[in-house]
Amino acid sequence: MLRQDLIQKSPVCKIINPDSITNIKFGAVLSRAGVGKTQFLVQIALTRLLNNEKTIHISLNDSMEKINLRYIDSYRNLIDSIGYVDPQKAKRLWENINQLQVSIAYNESSFDPKKISEYLNSFQKNNDELPSVIVIDGLNFDNDLTSLLDELEAIAETFKISIWFSMRTHREESLCSDGYPKQLENVKDLFEKALFLNPKDNKIEATVLKNGEDKNRKYLLDAATMMPE
Repeated sequence: MLRQDLIQKSPVCKIINPDSITNIKFGAVLSRAGVGKTQFLVQIALTRLLNNEKTIHISLNDSMEKINLRYIDSYRNLIDSIGYVDPQKAKRLWENINQLQVSIAYNESSFDPKKISEYLNSFQKNNDELPSVIVIDGLNFDNDLTSLLDELEAIAETFKISIWFSMRTHREESLCSDGYPKQLENVKDLFEKALFLNPKDNKIEATVLKNGEDKNRKYLLDAATMMPE
């Protein structure tokens, strides 16, 4: 079945058990700018879409058009990774899963957890199935986000939704004593899963920072497609 074949080829399946993406409150993908954290977050969301679950992608950096293009490109990378697929079959599947994904573009001043809560309440009022995952891309974890994360944690608990964040690190910063970038160190107790992406030669090295007992495991990904080696 094409859906399962694509999930199995996903870097998410190799690095993080895709079924465990939605049984946490907070997860994070960390890297410095331009390495691929947004691309990996899209792959996380795609595994849920392919499982026929709704997702919400919130970006403080990208327009809705750019968010949607990221999903199209990531879906194509998955399709290409399994070899020949009937183009019509791939197109029909994309049309089916794309309608389950909602993109929302904010800027730093307009982003407000209350808006997310109101939006999720609208699902319940209409007796619609809630999304299983929210991706939030672009929050600045160099700042003190304690109050904001408290509000988002309450949303995750109330609506039984997992929230995955991007965290931007910086090339010149040293890792903390436990191997975490300082952006995660400051909030590590809130996060159950975390992955650190780092360039290595012409590849991306993905290091599992938090995933239960499975940590410090490393994987190599293609820098252009994020597909596993």
